[in-house]
Amino acid sequence: MSRPTTQPAVVTYDRKPYSVELRETTVPEIGESDVLLEVAAVGVCGSDLHMWTGDHSWEVNYPCVLGHEFSGRICDVGARVKNFQPGDRVVSETAAWIDTDSPMSRRGLYNLDPTRRGYGAAVDGAMTRFVRVPTRILHRVPDGLALEKAALTEPCCVAYNATAVNSEIVPGDRVVVLGPGPIGILCAAIARMRGALVAVAGLERDRARLAIAERYGCTAIIGDASAWAKETDGLGADGVIDATGYSPALKTAMELVRPAGWITKVGWGPQPLNFSLDPIVQKNVRLQGSFSHNWPIWERVIQLLSARQLNIDPIVGGHWKLEQWNEAFTTMNSGTIVKAVLTP
Repeated sequence: MSRPTTQPAVVTYDRKPYSVELRETTVPEIGESDVLLEVAAVGVCGSDLHMWTGDHSWEVNYPCVLGHEFSGRICDVGARVKNFQPGDRVVSETAAWIDTDSPMSRRGLYNLDPTRRGYGAAVDGAMTRFVRVPTRILHRVPDGLALEKAALTEPCCVAYNATAVNSEIVPGDRVVVLGPGPIGILCAAIARMRGALVAVAGLERDRARLAIAERYGCTAIIGDASAWAKETDGLGADGVIDATGYSPALKTAMELVRPAGWITKVGWGPQPLNFSLDPIVQKNVRLQGSFSHNWPIWERVIQLLSARQLNIDPIVGGHWKLEQWNEAFTTMNSGTIVKAVLTP
């Protein structure tokens, strides 16, 4: 049966708020080292919502098909593809294009290549039926791991990199996670796996999401987390993970962290900082950024998901068809669920 030449897709087309719509787009052609992947599921990311509401802080190549958390089955392969074949169940990373000769790429840190272009912002993403994927960012999905769950490997990798790679957590540490969005809750879950005592702090409107954090064994806090952070000796938490996407939250993190502690910032935020960073110096605190992920992180996270050591069931708030994207976005943006998944 021949494939269609066009397909519906969720497209962002302007910087203005709510400039997203379902459009008919062209099915992509693949190169010699690419596969054509038929999308089984694609997660809605907080960044998708920010592009929908127009309050994002990164450049977008308009018009662009949204979606960078996706899994599916290969339906066609390029002439030079040897290790994959039609029918294979796979999940894809987000670095759609990189400079393979850049110093970062040669170190295996292609996620930090300054010229990197990601799906769903710089390159057409996966909120559609077919997407072109280079084999260098494909991973096989083990038997027993549903594609709908494999699609959420990407946010798990973001959280793993922030928590297990870029933070210094040892069993018994007290860790505060600011922001109970998908990444914040997944960071909290991974911190718990590493033996930390974890509190997740949010706002009154975050009650539903904070309840999900409690399912991972975390303490849920609405508002000020100072009492919990300083409960043992009054000095503060060993570490703070800022997953809010709100720049001034860094000031809160500096107040909560103990001397010689650490702060890991994984949430984006376009707001300027109108306060001093001197407490980082005075407390001898390490401030660490964390961005994206790379191959070994993906392989580890896929194994954690397959073995159900990392259980993502609590964060999935529902599945929607592609044409129901607006309902999915609206529901997730309301804060009543943690994560929405589209099934093209």
